[in-house]
Amino acid sequence: MDRDYELQTHQAEDRHWWYRGRRTVIERVLAGMRLPARARILDAGCGSGRNMIELARHGTVTGVELSPTSVRLARERGIGEVVEGSVLEMPFSADSFDLAVSLDVIEHLEDDLGALREMRRTVTPGGSLLVTVPAYPWLWSGHDEINHHHRRYTRRSLERVAEEAGWEQVRTTYFNSLLLPAAIILRVLDRLSTKTTESSLDLWVPPNPFNWLLERPLALEAGVIARGGRIPAGLSLLAVFR
Repeated sequence: MDRDYELQTHQAEDRHWWYRGRRTVIERVLAGMRLPARARILDAGCGSGRNMIELARHGTVTGVELSPTSVRLARERGIGEVVEGSVLEMPFSADSFDLAVSLDVIEHLEDDLGALREMRRTVTPGGSLLVTVPAYPWLWSGHDEINHHHRRYTRRSLERVAEEAGWEQVRTTYFNSLLLPAAIILRVLDRLSTKTTESSLDLWVPPNPFNWLLERPLALEAGVIARGGRIPAGLSLLAVFR
């Protein structure tokens, strides 16, 4: 990710409807996972450490992040240990964690299989992995270019690479579905225009009422997912593996 875009992300992630909504979805999933008391949690690709705040409610959290700028910000939060390094080669012994969480990370990696294998190595037998990724290769746009994505996923493509890495699927679901039609239109405009359209709006935080309104669909989906429901389509894909 470009440094300027990285800094803009850090500035937006506390208030932006998308980040807030994703945190709600993740929290509801974690609440239903029956983690061990004082679970050892790995945030693989922790960015600025913002998600570590919620993860710390479920145990002791350790972050790994490649960007020195993000590592500094994550350490300043004082939530848990933050290690500078790649998720492809982490400085932890085998079976160090009960849960690995990797939120919109592996799409940035050329070797997503290697990253999933490395998370498998560091998670104890019977432990879990929670992953989110952008959905549908046909939705590729300027958003993916500016974020230096290597791919978008379908449910099957994510299952396939995780199973090859040694993980067993527990559940999968799409989310952020109600805004999918609007996103399709923006993707089409993005492809037709020489200027950025949807990608330039990614980190704009709308006025509070509109920001709240955009967050509501994700909050509703979080409730459905928490009850064991599966969203059939959406801009993002969530999976839990064992």
